[in-house]
Amino acid sequence: FAASPVARLATVTPDGTPHLVPVVFAVDGDMIYTAVDAKPKTTKRLRRLANIERNPAVSLLADHYAPDWAQLWWVRVDGTATIAAEGDALRTGYELLRAKYPQYQSVPLDGPVIAVNATRWSGWHA
Repeated sequence: FAASPVARLATVTPDGTPHLVPVVFAVDGDMIYTAVDAKPKTTKRLRRLANIERNPAVSLLADHYAPDWAQLWWVRVDGTATIAAEGDALRTGYELLRAKYPQYQSVPLDGPVIAVNATRWSGWHA
């Protein structure tokens, strides 16, 4: 996971449709953290948050593509997500994300953290 700067977070809408968004993330054991930051968005009431409130089952997919197909890989995490607007999960998520992404020195982390408790890891590499 550490080599991939972006993953895709899949949640499920109320009508059962998948909803997929790119996210930055940090990993601590079987916990994966991503956060709502201050990058421009049309609303702070993001669909991913509403979906998780309704159905906490999520998947995260990180992958690496290279012209040399011997370097291809992907990792998928299936798990249960929670939304933290305060407390330890929020602090841990912010701390890990700031340590991994220097951009968070200038882009504020000001929204909730999505904490995913991994229940299944799967992957492939060339």
